[in-house]
Amino acid sequence: MRRYILTITCPDRVGIVAAVTGLIASLGGSVLEAAQHADLDSGQFFLRIEIVADSLPFGPDELSAAFEHVAAEFGMQWHISDTDVPKRVVLFSSKEDHCLADLLYRWRAGELECDIPCVIANHEDLRDLVEWHGVTFRCVPVGKEPDAKTAAFADMEDILEKEQADVIVLARYMQILPASFCANRLGRIINIHHSFLPSFAGARPYHQAYERGVKLIGATCHYVTADLDEGPIIEQDTRRIDHGDSAEEMRRVGRDVERLVLARGLRWHLQDRILLNGTKTVVFP
Repeated sequence: MRRYILTITCPDRVGIVAAVTGLIASLGGSVLEAAQHADLDSGQFFLRIEIVADSLPFGPDELSAAFEHVAAEFGMQWHISDTDVPKRVVLFSSKEDHCLADLLYRWRAGELECDIPCVIANHEDLRDLVEWHGVTFRCVPVGKEPDAKTAAFADMEDILEKEQADVIVLARYMQILPASFCANRLGRIINIHHSFLPSFAGARPYHQAYERGVKLIGATCHYVTADLDEGPIIEQDTRRIDHGDSAEEMRRVGRDVERLVLARGLRWHLQDRILLNGTKTVVFP
């Protein structure tokens, strides 16, 4: 069923829901799903509404025009998406294949409603896997010297512009993104980190966890910012371990968690279920 998804962030005040739903009703729109949240600390209000497209006599552009006066009255940041227009997702990878393979499988199985125009990798290792799924593989090596890194990320910028990427997913892409690359993409770069952040940020988190003797390990899906591993968290999960588990066993268990957490986070993003709230997120699963 085709739907228009309206997402809203604005200062909290009386009458927001009534104004929004009243406008939709006046246009003949049928609401399929609605969720809201008021953050008492920040004073912000968050709203997500799915509208049955066929219940309206016009398309998303006309709906947007009709909504503008309500948005202006309440000072809203808002967006309307059309489920008939899939988001374009570019996956970044390195040598580890578990997250990339899982996302490609879910995409082919119809679990992720999006277009994947290409995969960008800094090594050739996963070319066969990607091309077997019928997806273009673009290898852009990232050198260690500053000039080489700058040139590589400039090449990636060109690819992303050509492919009209809506969102980037770092499927265990083992490179730190430059601040300039992240600057205009807040809420549009998704990463999977193989630890339960904020614990064990940075490199080799499973080995850090092993040395610390933790009893739970986990994975974190989050939006990327210029601050390493500190972007707004989307989803997390954990698994219990014990004193007999080696660092390698923890990695094996952790890879399963990483796959599930990243897939859930990306699915929610594709469905416009995630709204930014400062350094946090509001997720309507």
